[in-house]
Amino acid sequence: MIFRGRRPARFGAAVLLAAGTVAGLGAPAYAAPTGTDLSLDVVGTRLADETPLKLAFAKITNRGKNTPTALSVSIDVSKVDIRYVLAAPAGTDCEIEGSEERMARWTCAVPSDELPGPGETLDLPIVVFKFGERKGAYSAPVTVTISSPDDTDKSNNRRTAKLELTKKSGPDLFVLADDVKQSVEVKGGELRVLGDLHAGETGVLTYFGLNQGDEAAAGLRVRVTLPKGVTFTETDENCEYDGGRTSAVCTHRNLPLAPFHSDDEGDVEGYGFLHLLTVAKGVKAGSLSGGEVTVEPLAGELRTATAKPKSLPKNVTVLTDVEDIDASDNTDRYAVIVAARGGDGGGGEEPPGLPVTGPQAGLIGGLGVAVLLAGGAMFLVSRRRRVVLVAPADEKSGN
Repeated sequence: MIFRGRRPARFGAAVLLAAGTVAGLGAPAYAAPTGTDLSLDVVGTRLADETPLKLAFAKITNRGKNTPTALSVSIDVSKVDIRYVLAAPAGTDCEIEGSEERMARWTCAVPSDELPGPGETLDLPIVVFKFGERKGAYSAPVTVTISSPDDTDKSNNRRTAKLELTKKSGPDLFVLADDVKQSVEVKGGELRVLGDLHAGETGVLTYFGLNQGDEAAAGLRVRVTLPKGVTFTETDENCEYDGGRTSAVCTHRNLPLAPFHSDDEGDVEGYGFLHLLTVAKGVKAGSLSGGEVTVEPLAGELRTATAKPKSLPKNVTVLTDVEDIDASDNTDRYAVIVAARGGDGGGGEEPPGLPVTGPQAGLIGGLGVAVLLAGGAMFLVSRRRRVVLVAPADEKSGN
């Protein structure tokens, strides 16, 4: 199993960028066009009052039938006052236009091994830094544009988002869900990756959630929707499923998420999750769209014996919904990529087995943590924070 968000290298690049080590390199050389349709969304550009650093995302989805031969991303920050805030792409192949006092534009080439295939999404982090002190809130527009010689529809290639520094405090969760592309099996208490995912086989959906706000969340609720033709292989006691096991709502009452910039080294600010999925036997090869993961923070509230409802025992803690500072990055879409049979499988060498903890593998803990956290932890390590992969057996009931 590989748990990394979609593009783990981008988290590492974010750390390098924060250290001021972005390299300015030339534009990519374009090959012959292949014809596809790329679309763009920009999320996560609103910051809590005490959040000094945040990752926003430019989400580039391939809605066509071919992989582009080249792709570049441009971020116009000409209207941003860099005395207070800076937005910069987490890329290592970028050019900068403008002056030291007024940056105008970043343009980054996407590496060839990062180009999204049909149905896939590339999440390019945009690192937002705060500078100095401001008494009030601040906002400025940031425009992101994608460019490829293969793109057949330019109407969905540009998005303008509001870069916003608020005076509000609270949790701010984001989620990254990986496209499902590999077949897996559980054998002898181990989870093994077999190769490309085919109709009738089992795949694994992995996603990663992190709190980028300035206040902790006592827990989180996760809503998972599967593409048509895919069902949950198993059920988990923390989740409620629809009749066809094509969607689930999972409530995690004992998974507190601390702000990533907190000073307590014992805090946990992010969690990784996975679900085993089964692709129906009659599904045709291709990209199955419609998959979606949404995370919502839960807040703890102390209720006494005199508080309503009266049936609650004294000093019991219950969980209630709490407003997320920036809900735009609380949902991530993913695709299930079904390969055609008859090839070599694309599996390569079989990786070592990964231990399964407990009878249910819907949320598995202790599975090759060094590999699983290679993406998210690279960003978090500079903050000395912790990310945890959750096992069903590890999460005790909060009732």
